[in-house]
Amino acid sequence: MSPSIDYFSKPLTTSHHVDVDLDSPQSMSPSPSPSPSLLRDGVYYNARLDPSNFVEGPLSHNPATRLRQMLARPGIVVAPGICDGISARCALEAGFACLYQSGAATTASRLGQPDLAIATLNDFVGAAQMVCSLDPTVPVIADADTGSVPRLSERRTVTQYARSGVAALHIEDQVQTKRCGHLLGKQVVSRDEFLTRVRAAVLARDQIPGDSDFVIIARTDAAQVLGMEEAVLRLRMAADLGADVCFIEGVKTKELLESTVAALAPKPVLVNVISGGLTPSFTSQEAEEMGAKIIIFSLVSSVAMMHACRAAMQLLKKTGTDFTSAQGMDPKSFFEPLGLSNIIQFDAMAGGSSFSTI
Repeated sequence: MSPSIDYFSKPLTTSHHVDVDLDSPQSMSPSPSPSPSLLRDGVYYNARLDPSNFVEGPLSHNPATRLRQMLARPGIVVAPGICDGISARCALEAGFACLYQSGAATTASRLGQPDLAIATLNDFVGAAQMVCSLDPTVPVIADADTGSVPRLSERRTVTQYARSGVAALHIEDQVQTKRCGHLLGKQVVSRDEFLTRVRAAVLARDQIPGDSDFVIIARTDAAQVLGMEEAVLRLRMAADLGADVCFIEGVKTKELLESTVAALAPKPVLVNVISGGLTPSFTSQEAEEMGAKIIIFSLVSSVAMMHACRAAMQLLKKTGTDFTSAQGMDPKSFFEPLGLSNIIQFDAMAGGSSFSTI
């Protein structure tokens, strides 16, 4: 348990900082020597990634850089949870400027399984490669669960997500046998273990060749296990280690979200809204008014698809036809939101004629 200190108002002292060597590619030790060029007042600082560098100028075609620009500028980032190619296409068609690849949704759509630590790194990376390819300029925030610990595996996670085109990932402090953050019975690792995970993710990002803008999001599920004080302390320490965004899972009231935002300022705070989950069904406007910078709706597409698919299957079973559930959508109309016209146009521009008649 955390010491009896008001971490919502009292500054974090340097005794809580953990130094990290960000220069040595070989070092994955829990407490290496610090690099003065990347530490400021005992806290991780990378001048290249300072938010002030992303306030002005046109939006970048690089999704990670674009996400940093969105975080540095006014307005909340709204990222609907997508679970497959169809849901991603629907989100893009609706005009969303950022997408969220939910671990729960990916596990459900790719494996047909609940969110109980069943999906692997390969499952998540495979899904991310497909989603990011649909519009490579749109930032995708992806769930990385516990980060595939130990540390060398976590470095591989960060590297593969970045290579897949993902703009940001979040690393959490649940135990390896984790579960959806809005289920009961969660367990979390020690504070030190969580901070080691964050440190490894930041190290891995900083070692990507070419000065990567990849965004590291630190997530804690400790609020339901150890209390809000400990959850906020963990995120403040994670921010000191270089996490770009703080994600506190299961915030149960407006007042708690507001106090969390205030305690973690100026770090951006992400809030996760799942209908029927631990967090109230805040609208994006309400979350912005409370100070949140990112709001994700993790299961918005998955739950809608479950309802729609169940209804269609039950109707087919009952009536023996899909005429009603199709709602007049013919095959061409189905393929159009998936990029049909764009592909036909590309083929014609390249000199092809295979799809001149569709």
